[in-house]
Amino acid sequence: MKITVCIRQSADGEINPFDASAYETALRIKNSEITLLSMGPERTTVFLSDLTRLGAVRAVHLCDKSFAGADTLATAYTLSLALKKLSPDLIICGRQSVDGDTGQVGPSISEMLSLPLVTGVMKADMAEELIAVTRSGVQKTVYLPALITVEKSLRLRLPSIRSKRIEAEVWNAQAFGADILRCGLAGSPTRVIKTFENSEDWRKCRFIEPSELNNVIKAGLEKSMRKATPAIVSEKKLKNVWCVGKAVVNMAETVGENITVHKIENPEIMAEKIRAAGPDAVLWGSDALSKEIAPRVAVQLQTGLCADCTSLETDGEKLYMYRPACSGDIIAKIYCITSPAMATIRTPEEKTERIIIGIGYGARAHISEINKLVKKFGGAIAATRKIVDNDYLPYEIQVGLTGKTVNPDVYIALGISGAMHHIVGIRRSGTVIAVNTDKNAPIFRFADYGVIGTVEDFLNEFLPV
Repeated sequence: MKITVCIRQSADGEINPFDASAYETALRIKNSEITLLSMGPERTTVFLSDLTRLGAVRAVHLCDKSFAGADTLATAYTLSLALKKLSPDLIICGRQSVDGDTGQVGPSISEMLSLPLVTGVMKADMAEELIAVTRSGVQKTVYLPALITVEKSLRLRLPSIRSKRIEAEVWNAQAFGADILRCGLAGSPTRVIKTFENSEDWRKCRFIEPSELNNVIKAGLEKSMRKATPAIVSEKKLKNVWCVGKAVVNMAETVGENITVHKIENPEIMAEKIRAAGPDAVLWGSDALSKEIAPRVAVQLQTGLCADCTSLETDGEKLYMYRPACSGDIIAKIYCITSPAMATIRTPEEKTERIIIGIGYGARAHISEINKLVKKFGGAIAATRKIVDNDYLPYEIQVGLTGKTVNPDVYIALGISGAMHHIVGIRRSGTVIAVNTDKNAPIFRFADYGVIGTVEDFLNEFLPV
C-alpha cells in the first residue's frame, strides 16, 4: 500500500510532534511504501532526507519562492497538487502544527481531492480495509483512497545504526503544475496585519500562605464561573453574521448587527446555503466537528478561514480576527480579502468537573498523591505537554495548545511554569491557583492566587501525613 505522510518542520528545526505521530502510524502499517511530503524553505531538504532513515522509501520537498507566505488554503492547494501526482492509497497528516495550530490543512486537502476523511485518529491498522480508532474511542472503517489526521498519540522511533538515507527530491511549482497565483501569499485569502505580545489572559495574582488554600478553593467554588468577557466590542457592526451553533453567539454579538444561528451540516449543504444568503461573516465553534467541516466549506467557497480566534473587531465593513500564534506567545491580527470572512472561535469544552488540578513536570514525583486528592475533591486531573511527552501522564488529559481546553470553577496549577502553550487551554477557568517555588514563574501572571512553595506544601494542607 502506498502511503504519503505530510510533514512539517517546526520553528525549532524538529519534526512537528503531530506529524511525528503520523509518520509512526504509517511505519506501523504492514506492507506499506511510505513517501514523505513537505513544503518549506531550502533547509527542509536535508530535514526530509534525514527522516527517510526511519523507513520511508521516498521524500519530496516542495520548494519555490512562490510558496512563501501561504495560509492554510494556499498550503492545502499546493500540497493537494503534489499528492495528486504521487497518487497514494492513503494520506496521513498530523492533526495540526504547534506553530500554526489551525488543524485546517488535512480537511482542506481531503476536500480538494474528494477523499473520505477521518480526523482525530489515535491509531490505525490495516486488515482488508484500514481500521482507524479516533480520539473519542470510536472505531471507523476507512475505504481507500482516503485521508486521516492523527493525534499526538505515538512517539516516533529512532533510526537504526545501519539505516540508509535517501536524498529528497525537490519540486518547484512547474514540476507538478501549480498555479503560482494560487500559491503562497498571492493565493492566501487571510492576511496578518500585525502581531503583538499575548497579555490578554493576565490576571492580578494575590500571593497567599498554604494555610489559606482551603478558604480560597471554597470561595472559588461558591462564586459563579468567571465570564469570558470579549476584549473588544465594536461600535460599528457587520450587517449579517452567521453562527454555526450557539456556542459562538456571544462573540458574534461583538461584531454583528443581525445574528442568525444555523446547525452544522455537511460541507456541500453549508457552502450552498452560505452562497445563497451571502452573510458578511460565518463563525464556527472550536469543537472537533466544526474544525473538520469549516475548512472544507472554506475550500468550496474559496474563502479564508481564521482558526481559534479569541477576539473579533470590525469597522462595519471588514472583520478583523485575533488569534494566538507561535505557541500562544503572540497574538496576530488577521483579516480576510475574500467574502464571507470565516473564523473558528475558541470555546471551552463542556464543563464536567468543578475542580481540575493541572500537573506540570515539576510535580511529576507526586502524581499518586495528587490523584488521591482529586478523588477527595471529586474533580479531575490535567497535564502539561512536557509531562505527557515524557510519558508520565496520557495524552488524553493534556490541556493547552496541542491538547484540550477546560473551564472548571477552580483550576489548581501544580509545578507548572506557565508557558502560553498551556495557558491558552485554561484561560476560561474561574479561579486559578498556582503553586510554584519560583516567585518569578510566568504562571503567576495568569493566576488569581499564588503560593510560593513546593507541591508538598500544597498536599500537606489536604492529605494526612
